[in-house]
Amino acid sequence: MPQRLEGKSAIVVGGGQTPGDTIGNGRATAVLFARHGARVLVVDHHPEAAEETVAQITEEGGIAQAWACDATREEDCQGMVRACEEAFGRIDILQNNVGIGDGDAGPAHVDAKAWDHILGVNLKSVIFPCKAVLPSMRRQGAGAITNISSVAAVCSTGIVAYKTSKAGINAYTQSLAIGNAKHGIRANVIMPGLMNTPMAIESIAKARGISKDELIAARNAQVPLRKRMGTAWDVAHASLFLASDEAGFITGAVLPVDGGQSARVG
Repeated sequence: MPQRLEGKSAIVVGGGQTPGDTIGNGRATAVLFARHGARVLVVDHHPEAAEETVAQITEEGGIAQAWACDATREEDCQGMVRACEEAFGRIDILQNNVGIGDGDAGPAHVDAKAWDHILGVNLKSVIFPCKAVLPSMRRQGAGAITNISSVAAVCSTGIVAYKTSKAGINAYTQSLAIGNAKHGIRANVIMPGLMNTPMAIESIAKARGISKDELIAARNAQVPLRKRMGTAWDVAHASLFLASDEAGFITGAVLPVDGGQSARVG
């Protein structure tokens, strides 16, 4: 297999994951980047989760280090950048995977505390890592940033704070792309649809008080393509393409990885 990221250094924010039966978007992306030759700084709020990802990468012969970071804090993100530069010499790729939706509700019921918390985490965890890497990428005259949004940004959903935050990520990334194109920096968004990941299945099943099997069946039924949810590897492979030189003329794009969910009308 060709090493599509050979010689590159990547930061994957949210590269650990919550416990579950499957793999999460951040971990799958970090592992796939390393398989394609990237040196990876695996960043997570939970250091033990980041270390688990690093262990998987190193067992496969890849190069990775873990870094504990609260991506909603500017000073933590600046420390993350210093750590990557000290470990690997440069930053070629940034991927942001952090997102929450706990306590959300519809427009008539969402409360101020949940609104502030969800928008704060989901937007700051994209904006501050991007802001932190820009000086390094501008000095290099190159860089690839991918932010993970959600198809909820463009589809009907009853969770208004989450939807608004993901639409905000789309808008922010397009501004980021235009503002940094002259520096050779690309910025794109992936909008995952219904995914079989630990964050989705474990947390939603618990919140709704239903079995995981029941939830999986209901989510599968909503997906046009083969009536089956995607996996974190689907997001990881899209991320690999956007991070690679093959996507060298792509910036400001919003890419659905959703089995056709966002294309369906009615």
